[in-house]
Amino acid sequence: MQTLTRYCLKFVQTCLPNALLLAMALSVVVFMMGVLLEGQSAVTMLNGWGDGFSNLYRFAMQMSLILLTGFVIAKTPVVAKMIDRLASMPTSPGQAAGVVAVVSMVTFYVNWGFGMIVGAFLAREMARRVPGLHFPLAVAAAYSGEIIRGTTASIPLLMASEGNFMQDVVGVIPITETLYAWWNVGLSVILLFLLYFVFSRIKPEADEIVQYQGEPLDNTVKKVDTSQMPWAEKLEHYRLPNLVMALLPIGYLVINFQELGFTLSLNLVILIFLAVGLILQPSPASLGAAVKEGILACRGIIIQFPLYAGIAGMVQVSGLADSMASWFVEIANVHTFPIVTFISAGIVNIFIPSGGGQWAIQGPIMLEAAQQLGADIPQTIMAFTWGDAWTNQMQPFWALPLLGVAGLSARDIMGYCVMWTLICGATIMSVFVVLSLL
Repeated sequence: MQTLTRYCLKFVQTCLPNALLLAMALSVVVFMMGVLLEGQSAVTMLNGWGDGFSNLYRFAMQMSLILLTGFVIAKTPVVAKMIDRLASMPTSPGQAAGVVAVVSMVTFYVNWGFGMIVGAFLAREMARRVPGLHFPLAVAAAYSGEIIRGTTASIPLLMASEGNFMQDVVGVIPITETLYAWWNVGLSVILLFLLYFVFSRIKPEADEIVQYQGEPLDNTVKKVDTSQMPWAEKLEHYRLPNLVMALLPIGYLVINFQELGFTLSLNLVILIFLAVGLILQPSPASLGAAVKEGILACRGIIIQFPLYAGIAGMVQVSGLADSMASWFVEIANVHTFPIVTFISAGIVNIFIPSGGGQWAIQGPIMLEAAQQLGADIPQTIMAFTWGDAWTNQMQPFWALPLLGVAGLSARDIMGYCVMWTLICGATIMSVFVVLSLL
């Protein structure tokens, strides 16, 4: 494993451009593939890019707000104390990296936006406090927990919904047959233990270790002398305005959950984070200071998400996704189809890093082929879901929020992430091989 890790690190540090340059390079590659392989005109590809460019505006804003509100929560005394307690548990760098990985995966299972923030801050604090812990390794461990597909996994939840776009073909597939099937729960547990095992045993060379030098999370409430302030300025340092404002999102959430049940969406997660941040922050002044600091962490999202939306637009208009999916379908049989689905989803995910958007393009092809071959439909759905998660591990798109908090570049962590991609990919495929034999 040490040899594999060193090879992956060397390869990534030599060959991987920074995240923005990679998005630019992928844009050019997809444009040329559409023209040369699919026979599309340059005008068609340009129109696809332009039409797609704005498709992630809303999502980019949602991601920015998740990151920003999560940052506000993490900068509160209560959460800082929790992270401080977790950071005091390990007694060695290996244990510290393993704890970061496990906590990250558990919180990603609850909600990936929450996991992204908790993992990033825990990695920072672990690397600051544990001598010999390589900071990029801790951040990679935090990001690698994203492999888990938890309560907000969009594809199985969509297929379990009445009126889903494939209901006429395969019907409604309950999550008890996909997300919470015994074999899928078992795979999740295997990955949890494997993640701890892998990251707790990586040992960088002594001269490679980078200790986190940033400020620790502050778990104290600062006292401000307001005696000489005018009344309007005094209000900035009282908790009451925050608590009054928190009543709005809390009231909306209560009404929403009463009417629709406890279902989470990105917008509801943002409102939950906002309400918690308002309650836990001691004053509007401290809230504003946390927001000011958190905005810097959003800078990677603002330009790169639209670039990937343009890439997805070109992939869709050119027919590249359909061609790749159809090619994989042609070489599959009833036993190999889930594995082929997994690999196909992973490859296309590099160009369309959005599970829901990718499923809308590839899903009909894969499910109709599964029916024709007699393959297991729930396994096909989850194979696609895991494939979409698989190459996220080496795709900087999803790592941008975490990297923004950590203050690192994709090149700093991707060597470790590529190593984990190879290991977890082999594990997931092995489970589907076993399932095909049962």
